[in-house]
Amino acid sequence: MPEPTFAQPDRRNLLAPVLIAFVVLGIVIALLLRYTPHKTADLAITHTAVYPAHTVFTSDSILVNRDRDQDDLYVLATLRVEDRLNLPLFLKDFTATLTTADGEQLTTNAVEKTDLSNLYSTFPALKKLASDPLLRETLINPHQSAEGMVLLHFPVTQAAWDARRSATLNIDFYHQGPLTITIPNAGKHSVATSDQPSDNSSDTQ
Repeated sequence: MPEPTFAQPDRRNLLAPVLIAFVVLGIVIALLLRYTPHKTADLAITHTAVYPAHTVFTSDSILVNRDRDQDDLYVLATLRVEDRLNLPLFLKDFTATLTTADGEQLTTNAVEKTDLSNLYSTFPALKKLASDPLLRETLINPHQSAEGMVLLHFPVTQAAWDARRSATLNIDFYHQGPLTITIPNAGKHSVATSDQPSDNSSDTQ
């Protein structure tokens, strides 16, 4: 007696559906890359003020000409950062570079929040120019903005600052590349986007 046989269904060829799925996925990724804005953030310096300080250090020595002096310039830049991504931004650090008239480059970090109190005590007139600082570690939600003062210190005179070739502020982010914006003269503002660094400033209204 012959053994019973059962009809086997034809096995589907899975290669074609897998290839189609990869093609569709590739098209979706290409469209996202093409139509999703590649801007990280828009930057603007809405206000700038400078405070020059000239300090004379006297000596108790009986020797002649032992006194020494020191010039410092504090730049108070009000920075606004607008998140253009669909992800939050985290501010990491602020650094600035001053290029003097003779081409010397001076780089400095923004004054830390913990140092502001002592600085204001030393220079009360500086505190009158200050506003709420924009702090490191600040979280900016998608399509929102954060604004505050970034205080910078350069060991130069105001004359050297006024004659500078350039001054730029660099903003570092966690998980994103850095952005740079020009620091304008007092009474002017500067604007930059992540795909077009700013090298111009315009009069503030």
